[in-house]
Amino acid sequence: AASWVISPALGGVIAALFLAIIKFQIMFKEDKVTAAKKWIPILVGIMSGAFAMYLTMKGLKHLWKPSGQVIILIGISFFLGTWFLVKPIVAKAARTIENRRRAVSDLFTIPLIFSAALLSFAHGANDVANAVGPLAAVVGVASGADMTGHVGLPIWILIVGALGIAAGLMLFGPKLVRTVGEKITKLDRARAYCVALSAAITVIIASTFGLPVSSTHIAVGGVFGVGFFREFLANKKSKERLERVLPPPSGPGEDTGRAEALERLQKKQEKARRRKLVRRQHLSTIVAAWLITVPMSAALAAMIYFVLTAFI
Repeated sequence: AASWVISPALGGVIAALFLAIIKFQIMFKEDKVTAAKKWIPILVGIMSGAFAMYLTMKGLKHLWKPSGQVIILIGISFFLGTWFLVKPIVAKAARTIENRRRAVSDLFTIPLIFSAALLSFAHGANDVANAVGPLAAVVGVASGADMTGHVGLPIWILIVGALGIAAGLMLFGPKLVRTVGEKITKLDRARAYCVALSAAITVIIASTFGLPVSSTHIAVGGVFGVGFFREFLANKKSKERLERVLPPPSGPGEDTGRAEALERLQKKQEKARRRKLVRRQHLSTIVAAWLITVPMSAALAAMIYFVLTAFI
């Protein structure tokens, strides 16, 4: 249960960290295009290295069990290889863009696609396992397997889980996508990249340690992390702007009046900005949904079990 609380917070912190790198190393630079050509290949390399390390640890564990040093070396190798391949591609794309934030943000289109693909892979590695775990246990008991040891997992169970998640995404996913992508905070390509990459890395970390987490919860945590970090930067910038706008006190008695005026203006701007950057009503709604769904699913499971045992 703790992992379901910690993982969204961790996803938010990682997303804010990546956004801070993008902001301070690219967007706030005088020459944004040159900074983007330097840092975007590095960010894509980090994504590639993380995926390679995870795949080596989990995907190939039945064929090969490398040491920790080898896994780190593989991650570094993929990081360097991806950086080498992506660097000329980004440099070519950057030739035709203007030195503006919105134009530079367009360079994150391809990294965003790959980070979303990585998140989908991580989603399948963790959420599908969470979904089909009970079914695998039931099949194991029905087949007479020893439940104290390793339970075999037939391929058809994984197919059922994959098809179920795909069908759920197709039927009910668009509404959730709109809520996460539009209603909580405004996302451009760079911010969405931070959310997808942070969610993928967090799910990969959880899967490595065998922790059952929800990639949806983590992605939502990443969105809030990005939004709150934007608020932090906006509030800081607004305070600095107000300090420049308000005239300095001409006498000792004006310090109090100036401070009060500064506080009033800052609160007014902060209130308006918060409505724009992070919509608080969605935060309370999502937290309430998380708190309700877990005990509700437990109660429904107990009720169904009671009904089945009464008639079987």
